Amino acid sequence: MRILLVEDDAALGPELKTSLARNGYAVDLAVNGIDGQIMGKEDIYDLVILDLGLPDKPGLEVLRHWRAQKNNIPVLILTARSAWQERVDGFDAGADDYLPKPFHTEELLVRMTALLRRANQQISSQLETSGLTLDENTQSVLREGQEVALTGTEYRLLRYMMHNPGRVLSKLQLVEHMYDDCAENDSNVVEAYIKMLRKKIGHEMITTKRGQGYVFGASR
Repeated sequence: MRILLVEDDAALGPELKTSLARNGYAVDLAVNGIDGQIMGKEDIYDLVILDLGLPDKPGLEVLRHWRAQKNNIPVLILTARSAWQERVDGFDAGADDYLPKPFHTEELLVRMTALLRRANQQISSQLETSGLTLDENTQSVLREGQEVALTGTEYRLLRYMMHNPGRVLSKLQLVEHMYDDCAENDSNVVEAYIKMLRKKIGHEMITTKRGQGYVFGASR
């Protein structure tokens, strides 16, 4: 899953980006409101973590702009501000969740997971589909009660596909949601990881649509 982090704190921003990457997210960092607003227009992001106290353009204005443009990407607000009215303003502007600073990364991760489940209309507290259960703590998958170990890239690929069952996902889409802008990536590499995933979770779980991409979900 690819995340846009809009945070101007010179220490917190890179630290948070590194922490999220360790937990299997591809993260792009913007350090001011104008860059964040422009980057947030892209449809490659699954979620935005948005600070309110940004230089150049306040976070609330950025969020209002996105919502005015019918951009419904899930947005989690980070702020050092604790006044209840500012929290109300954030939700009124279209925020999906709110986390005051300082915070524990574990809480942020749980809130992110909840927002992603909600965005994909998944009711379970775990990511479950087509007989598979993804364990985000161990970055492994349960199949028929057996734990199957995944590499970091396999985990990122499978998580995105499990969030989008039944959809045709092109190689480009998969690359965009697996890697951040700083990573060197090649859409041809996707084929290799698809083959490895099929060996681990079953060939029937990922269908190839020739000339289009791949569809995740057990064949009927």
